[in-house]
Amino acid sequence: MHFNIPDTQQFICNNTGANFTGFNIHINGCFHCCLRYKQIHCLHEQLKRCLPGFILPPFPSKKFLPLTQNQLENRRSHLERYIQLVGQDPVFSKCELLRIFLLNAQQESAQIQSHEVTIDVYLMNGYRIEVSCYTTDCTSKVLEKAAKKIDLAPQFLDYFTLYLMRTEQNGETTLIRRLMDFEAPYITQKVLNDCQIVIRKSYWDCIYDQALFSNSVALNLLYILTLNDVNRGWVLSSSEIREQLHELQMNGNKKEYLNIARKLPSYGSIKFLNATADFPYVNNRVNILIGNKELSIQSNSNDGKCEETKFKITRMRCWRITTNYDNDGKSSSLAADSGSHSSNITKCTTMELSFEYLMAKNTLQWITITSDCNAAMLISVCLQSIVDELLNQRDGHDLRQNIDSEQPNQRSQPQSLPVLTYIRRDGQMCKKPKPKEDNERISSTNSNETLSTLTEGDVPQHVTTESFSFRKKLKEKLSANTTVFFRNGKDSSVHNDAFEEIGDDDL
Repeated sequence: MHFNIPDTQQFICNNTGANFTGFNIHINGCFHCCLRYKQIHCLHEQLKRCLPGFILPPFPSKKFLPLTQNQLENRRSHLERYIQLVGQDPVFSKCELLRIFLLNAQQESAQIQSHEVTIDVYLMNGYRIEVSCYTTDCTSKVLEKAAKKIDLAPQFLDYFTLYLMRTEQNGETTLIRRLMDFEAPYITQKVLNDCQIVIRKSYWDCIYDQALFSNSVALNLLYILTLNDVNRGWVLSSSEIREQLHELQMNGNKKEYLNIARKLPSYGSIKFLNATADFPYVNNRVNILIGNKELSIQSNSNDGKCEETKFKITRMRCWRITTNYDNDGKSSSLAADSGSHSSNITKCTTMELSFEYLMAKNTLQWITITSDCNAAMLISVCLQSIVDELLNQRDGHDLRQNIDSEQPNQRSQPQSLPVLTYIRRDGQMCKKPKPKEDNERISSTNSNETLSTLTEGDVPQHVTTESFSFRKKLKEKLSANTTVFFRNGKDSSVHNDAFEEIGDDDL
């Protein structure tokens, strides 16, 4: 997870009339919640008790007097660094306590009561699944309920996940983001408003396709996804192959269709349109294709032919994200409906994804891709998941073994989990139920994990104070503008654990 705190907002507590500062927390490039210092500190203390054998990053110290502007900016910077280090740690970032805390924080910031609703979840062919769930159900729970509606067996759930997709004015469909389990799809969709929730596969290596061939529903989901990707040009093929695929489609031969499509070089990839790269020359208008352990840059030459350069993900030593904001350095105010939070959230204009690539032995080169914020962050999330999959395979785990091991690694799954105490911004405490057994993980289930009621304990000021943002310093502060996906020790670079150096035999 990539955390950052680009700015703050001021609140007035209804109970006391006192002012306090809320820190706008963005996760994977999108606003997620607004939290007080004491809420993050409470999480810090509970993480220490939950994982006593591991050392958390240092937490910013308390202040007993009102903060000056410089002190507030210093606190924002230190809190940001703290949650970035927590987010990149493979133990803390996967802790159930953190996931449920973030789920509650999203609900409180959106000021949405936990109640039953109906969510529309779509297949890639437009088929609509009506899912009855809670407004606060996390992504995995919504996916589970959608799977029951189409009779997908539980053992195939982990092969699929949920994305947000938007249909553009020109009819093109764009993947906006992958929904993570620390967020509630209902709330996220409500904030973005113009997106659909769709089911796509959660893995990259086509070797996992074979497991889906044994189940008719799983096979059909994979076929629908592949057919959609072929029809919109994400899977490149010759005219002869396209005719062959069309004939198999007409005959309803799904397995043979998939067997042919799986051999195509861009099978299973995700395409991103309208980006700009500085390779092979500056301001090159490109499309980005990611999949098959590669990131491809596609551009049109002067004669109209498509030129493609492929970069192996195992040759990327590191990468980072730099966020570009409005030139005037001012945050944009988002209109707030009654019952939702009012915020001064910094407006992202574009993002730069830069990766350091091993072009030849002892020759590293930085390559930068500039695109809209959603695309750049989703590319980063895709890079993360591909590397995670490569590392799992390197350790001898398949997709199911990594998820369902009966004896999970003690470092990633603590043996016991304390009760989560969530402090609202107004100071009220809410305790979450403890698992029935000491070694049982907190269930990713219903509204018991989240706030059952919300009170108007704090309201944003009509006149907010200046947002203390680091946006003018982004390109100078690597720790603030870097998407950190891999444990990095003391070095400020972001290293790819699947990086493979080129040997003499490769030249």
